[in-house]
Amino acid sequence: MSRRVFSGVQPTGTLHIGNYLGAIQQFTELQQEEDCLFCIVDLHALTVPQDPVVLREATLKTAGIYLASGIDPKKATVFIQSSVGAHAELAWFLNCIATFGELNRMTQFKEKSTNQETVSSALFTYPVLMAADILLYQTDVVPVGDDQKQHLELSRDIAQRFNHRYGETFKVPEPKILGVGSRIMGLDDASKKMSKSADTDLNRIELLDSPDVIRKKIKRAVTDSGRDVYYDEENKAAVSNLMTIYSRFSGDSLDTIQERYAGKGYGDFKKDLAEVVVEGLRPLQGRYEELSREPQYLLDILKEGAEKAGAIAEQTMKDVKEKVGIVRL
Repeated sequence: MSRRVFSGVQPTGTLHIGNYLGAIQQFTELQQEEDCLFCIVDLHALTVPQDPVVLREATLKTAGIYLASGIDPKKATVFIQSSVGAHAELAWFLNCIATFGELNRMTQFKEKSTNQETVSSALFTYPVLMAADILLYQTDVVPVGDDQKQHLELSRDIAQRFNHRYGETFKVPEPKILGVGSRIMGLDDASKKMSKSADTDLNRIELLDSPDVIRKKIKRAVTDSGRDVYYDEENKAAVSNLMTIYSRFSGDSLDTIQERYAGKGYGDFKKDLAEVVVEGLRPLQGRYEELSREPQYLLDILKEGAEKAGAIAEQTMKDVKEKVGIVRL
């Protein structure tokens, strides 16, 4: 029997190769055997001010990139979070279970609220909405990176607390730690992850960057002292990161790459890496261009996905309300 897998991505910024290599490629593998729900979590984006036009466009763009990357709507459910009202509804019930203390310990809130003049209450409570996203679908497995493990632990704690208070209601989700190469670092700083929200776009290669832009960014990517190309995360962090990108796009082992560029230096390596990435993204970009010419097709997939997700969510909410004591008319 297949397990249910849930993952969500915010439609803020543009998806980059760190998202693709670190998560989306593994999602395309998971969908072959598991019951997968992939959600564009637009409600999470509202924790900070958004331009409505930009948010709407970014939401559809993110969904299009998901499909172009190989997420198959015949095998997985792809939908927009706000299309299923039960996400926000369940979040309120779970806010009544979560405690101020545990939310106050969330490290991402501390990072995102630092040096901000005003901070919305939603930014403080959004880990509870994240818990609702997961628990709403009786999720078995949640793919997570290191930076999200704390939030999943909160989801587990909330589920167990609710179950203890009201009786068995939610499955307690298990983490699936994303595999080798899931942590792609920034091109401008190999000590920090590649990020959609980095101050400069030289930090990342976006999935829809043109070939010339990709070549320019890789040419300007930081390297380490010396000129030898070899893998050493501690002493050659920047080069090791670039080698990981090369390996993941080409399928070549790190040892093969090291042998190929022995004695050649960084120039040849970075020139070839750029072409490897350009060719690696070409199919995705081609599929995205095709999808952009059929906007109704994308909308139909998202509508169908919302209907499938909504049917599952409705059953969960019926049980939650019954357990809590809500009068149903």
